[in-house]
Amino acid sequence: MRKFLPRTDLPEEISFGDEKMENQEFRTLKGYQIKNNSQITYAMEDYLEMICRYCQNGGYARIGHLAEQLNVKPSSCSKMVGHLKNLGLVDYEKYGIIKPTQRGAELGEYLLYRHRILNDFLCYLNHTDDELEQVEQIEHFFKEQTIRNLEKLLVRLKGEE
Repeated sequence: MRKFLPRTDLPEEISFGDEKMENQEFRTLKGYQIKNNSQITYAMEDYLEMICRYCQNGGYARIGHLAEQLNVKPSSCSKMVGHLKNLGLVDYEKYGIIKPTQRGAELGEYLLYRHRILNDFLCYLNHTDDELEQVEQIEHFFKEQTIRNLEKLLVRLKGEE
């Protein structure tokens, strides 16, 4: 495998060589999060996705279920579920069951769809059966249009086999 080493022969002032790049406004990951002003964080998406996964299979989730599946402390889980409740995404009473609200279920359905499409695509691309870890690390960075287009591409690729 080729190693990439830092370049020491670059001029002090680097030209992109492309006017399109010079006119674009680049940001850090945190900068894009601030720009998009989303109330729902990536961690909140992970919790809501897991809540909806539980609700598909058993009808409800509990703090202990979530904490175990997401490998977090129950106290952290309670705090996050409280945030989701404040945003109107879940119904939850202390020590009770957790269920998504209508709005939470709609968002959760998309989050599960996004996860499935990315997993299917990466499994196809890498000739594997499961890409959970990679999907969990990248799923938050895709726009809905990209996910829909990946699904169309995957259908076409599988149809050509």
